[in-house]
Amino acid sequence: MADVMTDRGPLAAPSRALVVCAHPDDVDFGAAGTVASLTAAGCTVSYCLATSGDAGSDDLSFTTDELVALREKEQRAAAHEVGVDDLTFLRHGDGRLEATLELRRDITRVVRRVRPDVVICQSPERILERIFASHPDHLAAGEATLCAVYPDARNPRAFPELLAEGLEPHVVPQVWLMAHPRPDLVVDVTEHFDRKIAALRAHLSQTGHRSDLEEMVGGWLAGNAEQAGFDRGRLAEAFKVVPTV
Repeated sequence: MADVMTDRGPLAAPSRALVVCAHPDDVDFGAAGTVASLTAAGCTVSYCLATSGDAGSDDLSFTTDELVALREKEQRAAAHEVGVDDLTFLRHGDGRLEATLELRRDITRVVRRVRPDVVICQSPERILERIFASHPDHLAAGEATLCAVYPDARNPRAFPELLAEGLEPHVVPQVWLMAHPRPDLVVDVTEHFDRKIAALRAHLSQTGHRSDLEEMVGGWLAGNAEQAGFDRGRLAEAFKVVPTV
């Protein structure tokens, strides 16, 4: 297993990682460069999408079912660009996501199946300076995922129906939160920026109108790298690390 370069120095890539997000395209805006870095280092990465983006278009000529099919197709194509082929769509309602016991159970099911060393998910803390990063669905997905990691996935008495499905408890040692107001892990993704942009462009329904996509995203990542003290010209994604053991 190879290393991933961070502001903490070389970091050994985990064997397995699970990314949990609210909508198709969330992982690609927040962490696709890191995912590409992980898969290039030999890590097996899986995705879990809480919704299928069924409210993610102002074009009312699409039926809801057509939009779901399109958004899922786009997410599969985007995942392929960064080396991911294991995707789970939970199909909870877009724009109506809440950190319910049902959502916690559904995420716990995926955690126990994948058995990751690291879970990457959205932050449950709102960033008032970047309100678009703090969509209510993002906050709910982050809260539900943290609850699924601790205590649900490791507790054999949580959701006994999962034991009946043959899904044994699993301890996830660490969670990386995207879009957190106080990040403390910055991953250098410079060499994988083109793959991140390719993943974002796969979401044609969401990014097709952005002629400035590369410039916009590159500016965000350059800012992360600068704040972390990386050399000029580097690009980075930032996370808050939550240890759970």
